[in-house]
Amino acid sequence: MDYELMMNGNVKIGQKAPDFEADTTFGKINLDNYKGKWLVFFSHPGDFTPVCTTEMIAFERAYPFFKKINTELLGLSIDSNSSHLAWVYDIYCRTGIKLSFPIVADRSGQISRKYGMIASDISNTSTVRNVFIIDEKGIIRTIMVYPMNVGRFIPEILRTVQAIQMADCTEGSTAANWMPNQPVIVQMPQTFKQLEETVQNINENKNGINWYLSFKEPDKQCLSKTKDQ
Repeated sequence: MDYELMMNGNVKIGQKAPDFEADTTFGKINLDNYKGKWLVFFSHPGDFTPVCTTEMIAFERAYPFFKKINTELLGLSIDSNSSHLAWVYDIYCRTGIKLSFPIVADRSGQISRKYGMIASDISNTSTVRNVFIIDEKGIIRTIMVYPMNVGRFIPEILRTVQAIQMADCTEGSTAANWMPNQPVIVQMPQTFKQLEETVQNINENKNGINWYLSFKEPDKQCLSKTKDQ
């Protein structure tokens, strides 16, 4: 499986995130270092590029909110660690913003190819803007891919982590445009008795449109786990 991933970059939602060891701006790390925490693992096309610089600043500003929901950030590009350090230092000198999360130096491209971060029709080396949301058990839960010339909307990445955490905690689902503290969708009934109970609940509480779509308020435990402020 590891060879197949390296050759094809066919990581999928629901599979275990491929482990790796890498040099970063914070020293050597393993993906295993993040066990027990959620991780937003993202790639960027290159250091000292305009869109990437705005993203790094935006990720740093949002980092305290990610930490509140037990989530870490990890960047990557195929540039060297020296280049990363110079770029991070330049951002600090010009803005006063110090990045609190590491950036992986993937000079060989091995990690990038393993995760399918390189779009071969665009470049043989530059990583496109991928985002992998990895849960506390090391399972890939979301994959986002952006073109090289469009910056990511960081609040949506944060919201997606919160939505997955809420869906897990409530054993339900989140609706279109769901935001933290909003009701979640109840699991669909699996028996006719459950269907009748759901319809009765909807009639009494006006919390749905029919047996296949009803809502419930998350309990306090779930709310506290996904609350970022």
